[in-house]
Amino acid sequence: MKTGYLIDMDGVIYRENNLIPGAADFVQALIATGTAFLFLTNNSAPTPEDLAVRLKHLGIHGLTAKHFYTSALNTADFLSETDEGCTVFVIGEGGLLTALHERKIANDGIRPSYVVVGEGSTTMEKLGKAHECIERGARLLATNPDNWCPVSSEKTRPGAGAIAAFLEASTGRRAYYLGKPNGYMFHRARRKLNELALSPPNRVVMIGDTMETDIRGAFEAGMESYLVLSGSTQIEGVGDYVYQPNRILVTVGDLIEEVKTGQVAANGDPALPPEGLHSHRSGTRHQTDIFAFHKPRPRPAMTK
Repeated sequence: MKTGYLIDMDGVIYRENNLIPGAADFVQALIATGTAFLFLTNNSAPTPEDLAVRLKHLGIHGLTAKHFYTSALNTADFLSETDEGCTVFVIGEGGLLTALHERKIANDGIRPSYVVVGEGSTTMEKLGKAHECIERGARLLATNPDNWCPVSSEKTRPGAGAIAAFLEASTGRRAYYLGKPNGYMFHRARRKLNELALSPPNRVVMIGDTMETDIRGAFEAGMESYLVLSGSTQIEGVGDYVYQPNRILVTVGDLIEEVKTGQVAANGDPALPPEGLHSHRSGTRHQTDIFAFHKPRPRPAMTK
């Protein structure tokens, strides 16, 4: 059976500026065997070209922009498909701006159709402008629901979900969150994977390190999923979720021989994670977590 892979990046291929053990050999095995694969990331800041260069510097060669699908590209696809001719006010960085520009979605700082929130630094001035646009009727759209994202085992960064939550609180309007685990992200990624392959794979497997986005999204899209323990999820917490991955692996390195031979490893999957690879950040990570479903969020009345 021909298998194609959708592969998360942060926590699966690298963490900060370090490759996760086995990641380079895994990608080279995919390339050497002609296996269809696509990197799927919620990070809207980089362009696909940026990501290809980054992995090259980390030691993974042979990749081009076509091997990457970001939440920024997904957002541009969504808007061009559902609301042709719309305009946007953007809080985000180069990857998001480029994706929207390539789809000919114009910026509008006066009366945009949407306020689009992605990854990156912002200012109170831009947040205030976004707030005004929403009050004038713009809809609020976020590239992904991540409140925070792991950078290393001891460091995190704010995500698009946190910025969107700020605007939800200030305007009383609820954002629509694209990216993983939204089914639209998986639908479009699978379509792109089929376009990359010489012939569409019989099965598509999502490989990720996060139960709330990678595994949940694959489950809801009807795909198989493999959870790796090299990122944000610890094995002790997997059983807390109603949905479950089809397999649990230490790293993607455990799939190298399987990709090369086309046969599942006879010795089964490793049961224990390596030390020192987990993010121990606590708190709700995603706006799509159950704790975020208290909606609508009424804004307190203004007082004089």
